[in-house]
Amino acid sequence: MAGSCVGESDGLTFWVAEQKDYDDVMSISVQIYGGNDYLPHRYASWMTEPDRVVILGRRDGKLVALESGLIVDEGCTVVVEGLRVCPSERGRGVAGVIQRFADQYIQQLYPSVRTKRQTKADDPSAGPTQTLSKFTELGRRAALSFIGEADSFEGFISHLRNKLHSTTGSEPGVSVPQMVLIEDEQQLKNILLDPELPSRVQLPGGAIIQDWQPLQPIKGNLEILARRNLTWLADKPERPAFLSFYTPPYPIPYKGGSLRFNIDMFGTDLVSAKRALAGHFEKVSERREVKGRVMVHVYLNKSLWEGLREFCEGYTGVRRCREYWEQLFLERGM
Repeated sequence: MAGSCVGESDGLTFWVAEQKDYDDVMSISVQIYGGNDYLPHRYASWMTEPDRVVILGRRDGKLVALESGLIVDEGCTVVVEGLRVCPSERGRGVAGVIQRFADQYIQQLYPSVRTKRQTKADDPSAGPTQTLSKFTELGRRAALSFIGEADSFEGFISHLRNKLHSTTGSEPGVSVPQMVLIEDEQQLKNILLDPELPSRVQLPGGAIIQDWQPLQPIKGNLEILARRNLTWLADKPERPAFLSFYTPPYPIPYKGGSLRFNIDMFGTDLVSAKRALAGHFEKVSERREVKGRVMVHVYLNKSLWEGLREFCEGYTGVRRCREYWEQLFLERGM
């Protein structure tokens, strides 16, 4: 086995992941997140991403677990992601073993890290949330999930625009005001570093959550956001009360191959949420970024979920594929 072992505990040896480990990682990732797994697409970029640590756990040479951490917030925080354990090892405490080792290893590499953060999915209908041990809940958002064929998006956009006209009372033939596309780097910087932004758009836990990664709106995180190639929309060019973006759609294993299209929204105004949703669908269609089957997840303030659900109903080409669920934002000290 190439590479070098960086530690061992409880019968496992630990290794820093390399590109050559891809097939082994995929072999323990079958049906992770119900086919919505991002790692098949992101693994290669994780291997070269600055301040990213990916740890593998092996038992007798066989890969049994993976855990990753990204150092953010100017070196003060690690965002943990990607945890997975092979099916034959689940329920044996392997997840806890690799998490403890990863925490120790990351602190050796980055002594300034004081906080560990993560996001997780929660289904409120299943009963009270089982918050992870020693973690504090900083916030939660609602998630609205759809599925449809990319060929249906043009009709869905027309459906949304027609509904916008009726709900805003616009006269026939008069266009509904568009959200503002934020493309200028300095303009976006001014918006994100405004100290009043977290309260004005009600950032959950004071963080911008980008595709499940919580980042404080501080200068040190702007480069991380910039390399995500996000498309930003706001209700106005300065001091917005509603801010949203979408992550470029990426392939996932769902039903043999689909695309995942994630939209993150911050703010509480329903009309702005409707305009943003229509705007993001228009942009992703104009750029021809989607094809085939597309899974759409919209993360938003809980107060907007019902209104946006109603707004999207009535078009058969894009249908809701999951009942109400939530995204939790958690934190603990290292």
